[in-house]
Amino acid sequence: MIDLVHLRALASRFPTVEAALARIAGLEAALALPAPTIHVVSDVHGEHEKLRQVINNASGSLRPFVAEVCKLADRELDELLALIYYPHETWTAKPPSDPRAAALAFTERGVAIIRALARRYTIDHVEAIIPDPFDPMFRELLFASELERAPDWIARVTAPFLRHGRELELVRIVARVIRNLAVGELVVAGDLGDRGPRIDKVIELLEQQPDVAITFGNHDCDWIAACLGQPAAVATVVRLTLRYGRVAQLEEGYGISLAPLRKLAQIYGDDPATQFAPKGSTDTELARMQKAIAIVQLKLEGALFQRHPEWQLEHRAVLHRVIGATVELYGKTYPILDTKLPTLDPRNPYALSPDEQACIDALVREFTVSPVLWRHVQFVVSHGSMFVRRDRCAIFHGCVPVDGAGNFLSLVVDGEPRAGKALFDAIDRVIQRAIRKREPADLDLVFYLWTGPRSPCFGKDKMATFEAYFVADKDTHAEHKNPYFALIHDAAFCAKVLGELGVDPERGYLINGHVPVKLEQGEQPIKRSHRAITIDGAFAAAYGDKGFSLVLDSRRMYLAQHHHFDGADAVVRRGEDLVPTVADVEIYDRPRTVGDTERGDELRAEIAALDQLVHAFEDNTIRTTGKGHV
Repeated sequence: MIDLVHLRALASRFPTVEAALARIAGLEAALALPAPTIHVVSDVHGEHEKLRQVINNASGSLRPFVAEVCKLADRELDELLALIYYPHETWTAKPPSDPRAAALAFTERGVAIIRALARRYTIDHVEAIIPDPFDPMFRELLFASELERAPDWIARVTAPFLRHGRELELVRIVARVIRNLAVGELVVAGDLGDRGPRIDKVIELLEQQPDVAITFGNHDCDWIAACLGQPAAVATVVRLTLRYGRVAQLEEGYGISLAPLRKLAQIYGDDPATQFAPKGSTDTELARMQKAIAIVQLKLEGALFQRHPEWQLEHRAVLHRVIGATVELYGKTYPILDTKLPTLDPRNPYALSPDEQACIDALVREFTVSPVLWRHVQFVVSHGSMFVRRDRCAIFHGCVPVDGAGNFLSLVVDGEPRAGKALFDAIDRVIQRAIRKREPADLDLVFYLWTGPRSPCFGKDKMATFEAYFVADKDTHAEHKNPYFALIHDAAFCAKVLGELGVDPERGYLINGHVPVKLEQGEQPIKRSHRAITIDGAFAAAYGDKGFSLVLDSRRMYLAQHHHFDGADAVVRRGEDLVPTVADVEIYDRPRTVGDTERGDELRAEIAALDQLVHAFEDNTIRTTGKGHV
């Protein structure tokens, strides 16, 4: 039973019996509809153009859907899809000889596609997808056949656009509605940026989607901490930006100047900084800048690890182990590949030089005052969480940290050891609090999520930054994964984790990204347990330029494996598409409805509450004036 306080609050939204009954009717209708199609991707790593195409073509599912609705030859289908995916680019690149006729023909086909897609949703949802102020126009278009309107009804309704030369605007609106209906929800399982070109454009693309959820990845946590001014996170973001030659995302995307780092890098004179050459570049200035910020990062990390003994990462503070031209690691002594370290003081190796301190202070200011970065981080955090449940799937970025026997490992958060779901929930609270309060201890923990062994976002024994730059022996570069990644082949272990996360242990699935599936080595995304799926398919070009979408449809669950994508121009001019290779995970005995999903549980709970409200109105426990006042 719901107490009177909550019923009165509910009555402020539904102040009459009629209002409550109307809401119940809408919810009952929603329960019977097909489960919306959910597209899950992970590890986008700044590849905004590829992500845009995956969204535009609904992980490849829009092509066969449109082909079935419109019954077109291949060339006509390619032309229609190009307009749906990229209306402005296509219209500009290939201007139609008769714009009015082309816009009307596209609209007629587009309305047929929208009608077919709309069968999956309530009318309220469809209207929410339609951009203001075009709801009345689209209602006329969508219901024309049911109301037996005149054959030229679509032409009449769209005539104002054509009469005023707004053909492209009409095409763009129709295409946008198609795209937004084709993807019921987009879930990004972490790691929006780094490696690829532009995290800023990835987030701008996500901002445009009508329904998006994000699970925090370790790279996301690094960016969040950097935006909030955590110095080691700022240094890490800048270093990775330079390592992959992605300066534009900072300077153009976020207005963050690297001038303080360019000035600091002058201390290295004509040092070629060979070990720090950016990927695919011979730019020695960028190499020296990367070296300068890498040393700053290693100093800040070492000091941070020593300040937090509860993290048990003191062994990753390695600069005091550098003696002359060698370093002692793992009980062995290795020569270091770069001995030109003018700012490293053997007596106090984790202290920043005055120039380094001035540089990191300036960079922290640049990050914390960037309005675009702040808006983007607010968006990510407001749409983000450590994990989500979607129709028998527990979706998260990395892992649930466990020991070799499969027991949940704890991490101290807010003074208490937390493990399993409690750890996920506690981290969510810290991230949300960090955005509001920016307490140093919270920012440190958010940075720990980037690199800590018990971070569910990372799940490895170390981040081998020092070894990759300074030690030739590749064995020292190995980052050993948490036992979770081996144990997910075991069905009993998966059932244990699924139950912990509130998902059906017998029929549910664990979905994680973070660890690329090495297909060329025989690895498979679907694990031997058939209860766990890894969807990090190396989406970014830096990792392999492939990638997966996991698609949860009303009739089946399937994996769509993507490949290299040459950008919008390939679609517009050459008719190419990012057509994935599809593999079914599960085909359902019957189509799943909203009522079969976790959303159905939420709707039934709301119906039960509204039923109680109706009874309270009827027996006058709660009075109604019929005017919205209780």
